[in-house]
Amino acid sequence: MKSDQSFYAHPTAVIDEGCQIGQGTKIWHFSHMMSNCKIGENCNIGQNVVISPDVVLGNNVKVQNNVSIYTGVICEDDVFLGPSMVFTNVINPRSAVNRKNQYAKTVVKKGASIGANATIVCGHDIGKYAFIGAGAVVTKNVPDYALVVGNPARQTGWMSEYGHKLKFDQDGNAMCPESGEKYRYENTKVTKL
Repeated sequence: MKSDQSFYAHPTAVIDEGCQIGQGTKIWHFSHMMSNCKIGENCNIGQNVVISPDVVLGNNVKVQNNVSIYTGVICEDDVFLGPSMVFTNVINPRSAVNRKNQYAKTVVKKGASIGANATIVCGHDIGKYAFIGAGAVVTKNVPDYALVVGNPARQTGWMSEYGHKLKFDQDGNAMCPESGEKYRYENTKVTKL
């Protein structure tokens, strides 16, 4: 780490011109930060990660090994991206057809976790504290606190902010077993009380 840098980058990492990297962030072996990406404070970027131009990562984002984050993706604070998961950015790619002006936007909201080998098809937002299971293929928007699994991903429950499946009583109330925080299920949505 150079003394004038407030972040750490392994010597094998490539950081292109125009990148903004926050204080306390760590970038590991063979990762490539492409031009004009914005990475917040205290992020951890694992080995062999590609962050494409204009991608935005909030604070405390954890990106595990072999993840590709393509142009059009925005991750808010406290997002977890599991090993080898991937985002797409064009809905109908063809090698011979240039569609760089058709990149779709995908927003991963605060606290969401995306499991290993999951695929997020572009243009579908992931709600706050949502939990995407390993290997899931997300083809539609995911609500806040939702647990989705499978291919195509389907919702199988709701998760607490601490990552525990919520069990709602007949009145629509649930409590996280770890934090003790209370949640309410009403009108097909979950909110923290």
